Amino acid sequence: MTITAAMVKKLRDSTGAGMMDAKKALTETGGDMEAAVDLLRTKGLAKAAKKAGRTAAEGLVGVAVEGGTGVVVEVNSETDFVARNAEFQALVRRIADAALGVADLEALKAATIEGGTVSEVITESVATIGENISLRRMGRLEGESVAAYVHNSVAPGLGKIGVIVAMQGADSGIGKQIAMHVAATSPASLDEADLDPALVEREKRVLSEQARESGKPENVIEKMIAGRMNKFFKEVCLLQQAFVINPDLTVEKAVKEAGDFEITGFARVQVGEGIEKEQEDFAAEVAKTIGG
Repeated sequence: MTITAAMVKKLRDSTGAGMMDAKKALTETGGDMEAAVDLLRTKGLAKAAKKAGRTAAEGLVGVAVEGGTGVVVEVNSETDFVARNAEFQALVRRIADAALGVADLEALKAATIEGGTVSEVITESVATIGENISLRRMGRLEGESVAAYVHNSVAPGLGKIGVIVAMQGADSGIGKQIAMHVAATSPASLDEADLDPALVEREKRVLSEQARESGKPENVIEKMIAGRMNKFFKEVCLLQQAFVINPDLTVEKAVKEAGDFEITGFARVQVGEGIEKEQEDFAAEVAKTIGG
């Protein structure tokens, strides 16, 4: 397989590795980007195991909560100028409100707002706003109560990162703090049991290779792997993470101290997460917006 400059750049951007190291890793893995990341990490050449999810598209996240139901939706636009447009913001808010009454993304697209389906209203908005607009994601949670938080808010319930947290029991006020924590740390799951088995296996494979390169005895290596996996779980599982508001406590401990309730789920959506977009300078973006 031909290793292109674009592939090398993408791997460098996601790992911080040098150009030649990135090219060599892609060559050794036949162009498999995920395998190349793992290879660089195994060899200690990746400066950081950056998660896929670079913010590369514009738009807004809308959050709505009603009783024990919370939803978060992502609506994308081509430029940030449109995200600041009052008409676009009103559209995102209406879509978020409509999401409260449906179960999933496809049902939301078919839901009726203002006499038409959400999909139809979006199509009409493309004509009036002048940019491509798309409804990309939706998250929905139910519980005895739901807390929400919007980061980089541009208006009530609208921003660049939206989080909802579902709880059983009476929220003593810590629910929003947990939502803020999720916005900051972007955990992969609620706890170890909820982690994607493929993610766990991939991490264990990389850590195992790293440990074996130490040349230590097998019994020591097994302890090293166990220790590093425990550290991994503490980094990516919400309940095991150090609480950002009080790092002396885990999130689980902070919740227990706050009252008789538990966190049952969360959803975090960040605008443009995982979308690649050609980079433009500011002048080019202005010119594009005004049709110049």
